[in-house]
Amino acid sequence: MYLLLVILMVIASVLMCFIVLIQNSKGGGLASGFSSSNQIMGVRKTTDFLEKATWTLAAVMVVFSIASAYTVPASSSKGGDVILEQAQQEEKTNPYNMPVGTAAPQAETPAAETAPAAPAEQPAGE
Repeated sequence: MYLLLVILMVIASVLMCFIVLIQNSKGGGLASGFSSSNQIMGVRKTTDFLEKATWTLAAVMVVFSIASAYTVPASSSKGGDVILEQAQQEEKTNPYNMPVGTAAPQAETPAAETAPAAPAEQPAGE
Protein backbone atom coordinates (compact mmCIF):
# COMPACT_ATOMS: atom_id res chain seq x y z
CA MET A 1 0.00 0.00 0.00
CA TYR A 2 2.83 2.36 0.88
CA LEU A 3 4.59 1.73 -2.43
CA LEU A 4 1.37 2.37 -4.35
CA LEU A 5 0.87 5.70 -2.58
CA VAL A 6 4.45 6.74 -3.28
CA ILE A 7 4.09 5.89 -6.98
CA LEU A 8 0.82 7.83 -7.22
CA MET A 9 2.41 10.79 -5.46
CA VAL A 10 5.32 10.81 -7.92
CA ILE A 11 2.92 10.69 -10.87
CA ALA A 12 0.87 13.55 -9.40
CA SER A 13 3.99 15.64 -8.83
CA VAL A 14 5.22 15.10 -12.42
CA LEU A 15 1.79 16.10 -13.76
CA MET A 16 1.86 19.14 -11.49
CA CYS A 17 5.23 20.16 -12.93
CA PHE A 18 3.94 19.87 -16.50
CA ILE A 19 0.77 21.84 -15.76
CA VAL A 20 2.69 24.62 -14.03
CA LEU A 21 5.15 24.84 -16.92
CA ILE A 22 2.31 25.03 -19.45
CA GLN A 23 0.71 27.98 -17.68
CA ASN A 24 1.68 31.49 -18.63
CA SER A 25 2.02 34.02 -15.84
CA LYS A 26 0.24 36.65 -17.97
CA GLY A 27 -2.82 34.46 -18.41
CA GLY A 28 -2.14 33.32 -21.97
CA GLY A 29 -0.72 29.90 -21.22
CA LEU A 30 -1.75 26.93 -23.30
CA ALA A 31 -4.35 28.85 -25.33
CA SER A 32 -1.84 31.36 -26.72
CA GLY A 33 0.18 28.67 -28.55
CA PHE A 34 -2.78 26.94 -30.15
CA SER A 35 -5.06 29.25 -32.09
CA SER A 36 -7.49 26.44 -32.94
CA SER A 37 -8.20 25.82 -29.27
CA ASN A 38 -9.89 29.20 -29.05
CA GLN A 39 -12.73 27.74 -31.08
CA ILE A 40 -13.07 24.62 -28.93
CA MET A 41 -12.64 25.79 -25.34
CA GLY A 42 -11.84 29.46 -25.47
CA VAL A 43 -8.95 31.26 -23.79
CA ARG A 44 -10.68 31.79 -20.47
CA LYS A 45 -11.85 28.18 -20.19
CA THR A 46 -8.32 26.87 -20.82
CA THR A 47 -6.83 28.94 -18.00
CA ASP A 48 -9.70 27.92 -15.71
CA PHE A 49 -9.03 24.26 -16.49
CA LEU A 50 -5.30 24.60 -15.81
CA GLU A 51 -5.93 26.45 -12.55
CA LYS A 52 -8.42 23.82 -11.37
CA ALA A 53 -6.02 21.04 -12.38
CA THR A 54 -3.22 22.72 -10.39
CA TRP A 55 -5.35 23.00 -7.25
CA THR A 56 -6.68 19.46 -7.65
CA LEU A 57 -3.21 17.97 -8.03
CA ALA A 58 -1.98 19.96 -5.03
CA ALA A 59 -4.84 18.57 -2.92
CA VAL A 60 -4.16 15.03 -4.20
CA MET A 61 -0.49 15.33 -3.24
CA VAL A 62 -1.42 16.47 0.29
CA VAL A 63 -3.85 13.58 0.72
CA PHE A 64 -1.30 11.05 -0.59
CA SER A 65 1.36 12.48 1.76
CA ILE A 66 -0.86 12.12 4.81
CA ALA A 67 -2.01 8.64 3.79
CA SER A 68 1.56 7.47 3.18
CA ALA A 69 2.60 8.75 6.62
CA TYR A 70 0.08 6.35 8.19
CA THR A 71 1.13 3.41 6.05
CA VAL A 72 4.90 3.62 6.56
CA PRO A 73 6.32 0.12 7.04
CA ALA A 74 7.19 -0.68 10.67
CA SER A 75 10.78 -1.75 9.92
CA SER A 76 11.83 1.66 8.61
CA SER A 77 10.28 3.61 11.49
CA LYS A 78 12.08 1.61 14.24
CA GLY A 79 15.63 2.02 12.96
CA GLY A 80 15.86 5.80 13.22
CA ASP A 81 15.71 6.30 16.99
CA VAL A 82 19.35 7.15 17.62
CA ILE A 83 18.77 8.89 20.96
CA LEU A 84 17.02 5.84 22.45
CA GLU A 85 19.84 3.54 21.32
CA GLN A 86 22.45 5.89 22.82
CA ALA A 87 20.57 6.04 26.14
CA GLN A 88 20.36 2.25 26.31
CA GLN A 89 24.09 1.94 25.60
CA GLU A 90 24.96 4.45 28.33
CA GLU A 91 22.69 2.62 30.77
CA LYS A 92 24.62 -0.60 30.18
CA THR A 93 28.03 1.02 30.70
CA ASN A 94 27.13 3.30 33.62
CA PRO A 95 29.09 2.19 36.73
CA TYR A 96 26.47 3.64 39.08
CA ASN A 97 23.76 1.27 37.89
CA MET A 98 23.49 -1.21 40.74
CA PRO A 99 21.59 -4.49 40.69
CA VAL A 100 18.29 -4.54 42.54
CA GLY A 101 18.69 -5.16 46.29
CA THR A 102 22.13 -3.60 46.76
CA ALA A 103 22.66 -0.45 48.74
CA ALA A 104 23.86 2.66 47.01
CA PRO A 105 27.29 3.96 48.12
CA GLN A 106 27.13 6.49 50.94
CA ALA A 107 28.42 9.99 50.40
CA GLU A 108 31.59 10.80 52.35
CA THR A 109 31.25 13.52 54.98
CA PRO A 110 34.04 15.39 56.76
CA ALA A 111 35.00 14.12 60.27
CA ALA A 112 34.15 17.43 62.00
CA GLU A 113 30.53 17.25 60.95
CA THR A 114 29.89 13.70 62.14
CA ALA A 115 29.04 13.10 65.77
CA PRO A 116 30.10 9.94 67.58
CA ALA A 117 27.38 7.37 67.84
CA ALA A 118 25.75 6.87 71.24
CA PRO A 119 26.61 3.57 72.94
CA ALA A 120 23.91 0.95 72.82
CA GLU A 121 22.01 0.44 76.06
CA GLN A 122 22.79 -2.68 78.02
CA PRO A 123 19.99 -4.68 79.67
CA ALA A 124 19.60 -3.97 83.42
CA GLY A 125 19.92 -7.60 84.45
CA GLU A 126 23.59 -7.89 83.70
